[in-house]
Amino acid sequence: MPDDENLTPATAADVADALAFALRFHGRKRVHNADEFMSVIVAERLVEHLERSGFVIMKKPPLCGGGALGRGFEGDR
Repeated sequence: MPDDENLTPATAADVADALAFALRFHGRKRVHNADEFMSVIVAERLVEHLERSGFVIMKKPPLCGGGALGRGFEGDR
């Protein structure tokens, strides 16, 4: 991958958020067969299992758009 040097470890919260989102949406369309609370519970349990199993999940830096700023990305200061 060309962006290997930009990868950082993903936090447990990042992974849980991504999994919960995947359980609630298919692309941009809301999936109504997965309740929001259940998706959060499942995502957190999956993250706990991945951590106990020794998985390390890496992520690329966020694109410098408004969405990244809303999620707490501070950029270069």
